[in-house]
Amino acid sequence: MAAGPTPVDPFILRQLSAETEVRARLLHAEASTADGAPTELMTMVEQAVDGLRDELVAASHDLAANPEVAFEEHRSSAALADLVEAHGIGVTRGAHGLPTALRAEVGSTEAGMATIAILSEYDALPDIGHGCGHNIIASAGLGAFLALASLGDQLGGRVVWLGTPAEEGGSGKELMALDGAFADVGAAIMVHPFTYDLADSVFLGRRQLRATFTGIPSHASAQPFMGRNALDAVNLTYTGVGLHRQQMPPTDRVHCVVTDGGQRPNVIPERAELLFYVRSEYPQSLKILSQRIADIAEGAALMTGCAVELHWDESPPYLPLRTNGPLAKLWNSRYGGRGRDMLPAGVVSGTFAGSTDFGNVSYRLPGLHAMVKITDPEKSLHTREFAAAAVTETADQVVLDSAFALAAVALDYLSDAELRRSVAADFDQAGGVLDVPSYFR
Repeated sequence: MAAGPTPVDPFILRQLSAETEVRARLLHAEASTADGAPTELMTMVEQAVDGLRDELVAASHDLAANPEVAFEEHRSSAALADLVEAHGIGVTRGAHGLPTALRAEVGSTEAGMATIAILSEYDALPDIGHGCGHNIIASAGLGAFLALASLGDQLGGRVVWLGTPAEEGGSGKELMALDGAFADVGAAIMVHPFTYDLADSVFLGRRQLRATFTGIPSHASAQPFMGRNALDAVNLTYTGVGLHRQQMPPTDRVHCVVTDGGQRPNVIPERAELLFYVRSEYPQSLKILSQRIADIAEGAALMTGCAVELHWDESPPYLPLRTNGPLAKLWNSRYGGRGRDMLPAGVVSGTFAGSTDFGNVSYRLPGLHAMVKITDPEKSLHTREFAAAAVTETADQVVLDSAFALAAVALDYLSDAELRRSVAADFDQAGGVLDVPSYFR
């Protein structure tokens, strides 16, 4: 018997990486042609970020050393709020109904002025810590906000900084949105650490399904014929989903765990349960896949004579990511201007796709969720290796470059009315606002 699991051959990662390199040599990320902000203001922002270097790196390392999971980010949010207040800016703690959410604003409060939001995440993963690099997201977003705050009345609009809890499964941004966090915002921007630099990447929508089967208990040896086996229903559901994978398009994902399989082998299980994550690249295909999984569970219940209750979305669902084209081009220009090798959409395989609650934001208003490289492609998100990569000198420089680029994109947006119109037009052309709360009902 093997001493441990069979090692995983990383061939496919190496192959995808090689294919990405080939495409990257042939294609180039498109830069923005917008006028954007005046050069003198951009220089001031760059100098402000440089002046924040020590504080931002310290904040990133502090978060990494003290990881807190979704909705429990009390120390993390307090530390970030303290830093904002140390710069003389007021912070709303417990913003938008969430105890660990934050909100701060700078700039003009005059009606009709342009407003952009910069977002920071800071929740970590159980046992892994910041294996998604949220310490970088938090410090970069905050750095951009503080740099813009230094412009004072030259800002030309309003900047909202939002500390958003519970991206890892809790849908914190959706909960904040339901409380009006984005009601007066024209666009929202943030960064996320990754293994490539790109402004437009694939993120899948995601729903949760808890399928609870109820049968009839009976003695598994003496009177099995008097029972209805809920674990059989779980088994058939799991198998049915596995068989359905042949018909699933490559943009879909389904994965699940058994959260209850009965208590004792000599009692036919009266209750058994599966928890699914159901993912797809488009809102409509996510809806279609959801119905298919529900049909399989109900069919398994019928075959075994059990009842089934389907509980969808204990936390609000995540929509796929919709990237705003003009904002992405701005990012290519501003982050690329820091010596970064920007890749266009489609160069990096969608195989690497996860999910983010920023997808919900991107269907409410124009959004940018830029990916920033901190390590090599063989180090996967949600691993201890990626968590370690998030506190290296390379990652520290990414914090600073990202803080500048976020501030630069925000300043371009506030300074250029024609750019704002193109951002809004791109959003409308992509389908406009989708009513997230009612979409899956």
